[in-house]
Formats: sequence, structure tokens, C-alpha cells
Amino acid sequence: MGLREAVARSTLADANEARDWRIWHELAQLLIRRARRLYAAESLAVDLDNTVYALDSTTIDLCLSVFPWAHFRSTKAAVKMHTLLDLRGNIPSFIHVSDGKLHDVNVLDLLVPEPGAFYVMDRGYIDYARLYTLHQAAAFFVTRAKSNLHAHRVYSAPTDRDTGVICDQAIALNGFYAAKDYPEHLRRIRYKAPDTGKTLAF
Repeated sequence: MGLREAVARSTLADANEARDWRIWHELAQLLIRRARRLYAAESLAVDLDNTVYALDSTTIDLCLSVFPWAHFRSTKAAVKMHTLLDLRGNIPSFIHVSDGKLHDVNVLDLLVPEPGAFYVMDRGYIDYARLYTLHQAAAFFVTRAKSNLHAHRVYSAPTDRDTGVICDQAIALNGFYAAKDYPEHLRRIRYKAPDTGKTLAF
């Protein structure tokens, strides 16, 4: 770059403070698009042509005296990084940094659903109205079922128990508000993990 000596961190900090953050946002989006094209033909562990995303968050603890704006607890500061990871190439396609108090499910409001894509997430993202928005956008989602799920079986599809799949069902939600938020059938699969013998519901 033509620099004869190392640039002081304070100089970089001053330069970054004077620049609009959107410059770096646009640069990051450009690099992400290029990287995704490079890995577009990479195979997944499953036989799918669709894009598969993993959505999760991590909490980053901070010092309250240094970061008083990062509200988390009365004696602790933190920010939360919400990441949508494209599993082809493990490339982040969306990152949102919030204060530590933002519940994970609210990030679904910030995503622009991609038709035909699969979104894999944990139980912290279960909100039937938001999941129905994904469904209406022709996207798919996979999540663990909560233990207090109130639903009834509409019909069952045949399964091969040798694969570990115990049942494959279409279900309808029982609760008034839940059924109103997600008025269509959901698919519930029970799977027995061969290594642990534990039964999981998705």
C-alpha cells in the first residue's frame, strides 16, 4: 500500500469513525456473494440441490465499565451475534450484532427468506407466525420440537425404521393462537439416534 511504517491503531480508529459503516457493509456483501459463487457446486452431506442455512447466535461477554451501552445484566455487558451460515462452504450470508438482551426469534424478522432454501435452527426460534412467514415465502425450516408441543396427528406416512425414522406425520396445532398463527399442517418426524438411543422430534 506504500506505507513505510505501521499505522497506529488510534489513526485507524479515527479513520473508521469518520467513515460511514455502510461502506464496510457493502464490501462484506460483495465478498460474500463472490465466495458463495465459488462454493456453489460443492456437495453437502445430504443429497440436496437446495441451499441449506444454519441459523444460530452466540453471546459475546464484554466489560461493563468499557462498554456501558451493551446492556445485558445489571453487572454485565454483552452483545449477541446472530449468524446465518450457508452450509455449502460454511460462508456467513447474514450477520446481525445486537445487544445481549435481544431474543433469538426476533432475528427471523430481519431475514429475507430465500424460496426453496432450508433453514435449520434450534428451539429458540420457534414462533409459529414467523415460521409461517418462511412457509409462505416457499422456504423450508427444520427445528427440534418443544416438549410442550400441543398438536394432533392428521395422517402418517410409511417409514423405514432401519434408517432410524420412527414416524413421519402430518400434524395440526391444537392451541387457538398457535393454530391461528400457523393454520396449515406441519410435518413431525421422530428419529432414534443409533449411537445414543435417544429419540428426537423434529
